[in-house]
Amino acid sequence: MKPPGLVAATLALRYWERRQEVASNNLANVDTTGFKGERVFARLLQGAVVEPEAATDFRPGALTTTGAPLDLALEGDGFFVVQTPAGERLTRGGSFRLDANGVITDLEGNALLGENGPITVSPGKIDIGKDGVVRVDGREVGRLRVETVPSGTQLQHDAGTRFLPDPARTAVDPAARRVRQGVLEASNVDSVGSLVDLINIQRSYAAVQSTVKTFDGVMGTIANEIGKVG
Repeated sequence: MKPPGLVAATLALRYWERRQEVASNNLANVDTTGFKGERVFARLLQGAVVEPEAATDFRPGALTTTGAPLDLALEGDGFFVVQTPAGERLTRGGSFRLDANGVITDLEGNALLGENGPITVSPGKIDIGKDGVVRVDGREVGRLRVETVPSGTQLQHDAGTRFLPDPARTAVDPAARRVRQGVLEASNVDSVGSLVDLINIQRSYAAVQSTVKTFDGVMGTIANEIGKVG
């Protein structure tokens, strides 16, 4: 049977490994438009077992004006909806473009969804109102879907800036939407804070790792001594 101290140290290593994984991913996405950082906390399970869990920080990132007609951002709560091969996904990433067929897509080719499906535009001046209505040369061609989830809902990350939709999601009333055209929402990750956090995590991991080595050495000594007595 392993000593309780060794078990606790092993669980601590798992916790710091998870924190390092999340902190590294946050830092890698500090320049990713619409990215939401994650935070890791320790949850105490039965038997004093500590389990690391991650939660997404949905605080808004800073808004930057780009002037590009298909750069979009949302003020306040809400998500754009895109169609991926695996199904619909929610996102705050607002870098969109037109594919060869005139369909508005994200940078990975997933269609941005309107109330009647993907939005296709013909050549012309694209205007997108704060209510999500898309017009080309003054002619309405669709309205973006903007959805929200109940406060406190923890959405599961899919990939990049995309999240799996929650069953409780609802459409944001057009009058309450604040779509910004020609604007992008930056990542909400603080690069300096994340770097400091990563350094502290690595130091803490090294300290626990040293403790594990000490326990291992003590156990080895005990085993050797018992063998001599025998």
